[in-house]
Amino acid sequence: MEQLQRAARLGRRVVLRRRGTEYIAVARRVLQEGRRDALLALLPTTGEEVRFQLEDLDELHVLP
Repeated sequence: MEQLQRAARLGRRVVLRRRGTEYIAVARRVLQEGRRDALLALLPTTGEEVRFQLEDLDELHVLP
């Protein structure tokens, strides 16, 4: 979690895999929604901001 929060502060890219689909996104913010944590990220290919529920992710990697 700490690594993800740091990535959001620095605007680093992350690789996310959810339900067989891989996303490369720029981390924006880590949010708490009740008892669930979420990542707000920007998809550079579309410019869309997307919210990913962390418990729904199959994989998560912060890129250097």
